[in-house]
Amino acid sequence: MTIANVSAAIGAIVAVAATDIPRLYINVVLAAMIIVSFLIAIPLHECGHALMAMWLGDHTPRNEGRLSMNPRVQVDPVGLLMCVLLAFQPYLAIGFGWGKPVKPDPWKLRVGANTGLLMVAWAGILFSLLIGLLSALVVHFLPPALYANAYIVRIPQFFEVFASVNICLTLFNLIPLYPLDGYQILYTLLPSKQAVQFAKSAVYGPLIILAVFFLLPFLGQLSPGLGSFPLFRLSYYIWLGSVNISALVVNQVPAIAQALGVIDASSLYLFNVPGL
Repeated sequence: MTIANVSAAIGAIVAVAATDIPRLYINVVLAAMIIVSFLIAIPLHECGHALMAMWLGDHTPRNEGRLSMNPRVQVDPVGLLMCVLLAFQPYLAIGFGWGKPVKPDPWKLRVGANTGLLMVAWAGILFSLLIGLLSALVVHFLPPALYANAYIVRIPQFFEVFASVNICLTLFNLIPLYPLDGYQILYTLLPSKQAVQFAKSAVYGPLIILAVFFLLPFLGQLSPGLGSFPLFRLSYYIWLGSVNISALVVNQVPAIAQALGVIDASSLYLFNVPGL
């Protein structure tokens, strides 16, 4: 066998192997949109909690500066890190994390401690959902001219990403782990004895969240059998839920967008300039 034949054989093997190994793909523009959206969405989410507390008679969050759009006041560093890692993950950029919890004084809430805390917890969730739906509504009414080329389509794409990030926050915060709103909701619904026991899980909450969204997907890749369970792909299902909910409002994109490969809300979210 000649050197030329050996070289050709090696080249063929490398070519076949290259087709079997998926290329790591990161949409940097989409990741940047997600992070910017998150830095806006989290302050809005926390302001929703603070506004409900004020409406119920407790001005503690306002006195602590929680009626602010300043990300430094509202964003938790670990929650932001989670969002950044999810935004820059290969194949599918997703955006959610958590902010610094708003802590009202339960004894100042005029509807009672438990009911008041429950209403404050739900306020942030529903506020994020409302903002997400409004952003999707903006996409619905944007003029077709904004879909004319691969660069100005970034405008409707940003509104769709912003809608998805807010709806992701809604779905993500239903998980009953501290510091998410679902923790506070479940805590107020539990009987006193069980609530005290449940409160002991708070210190481990962030670690459990990071394990669920990063360690489990990693283990799922090592074992295809495990990877088929929804818990091992929870971030994907949260994202899928967000784009499906926004799609109900967006309805359909203009026909002109099909030339760019944009046919619905999910493809608008994932759009990237061809070749980049």
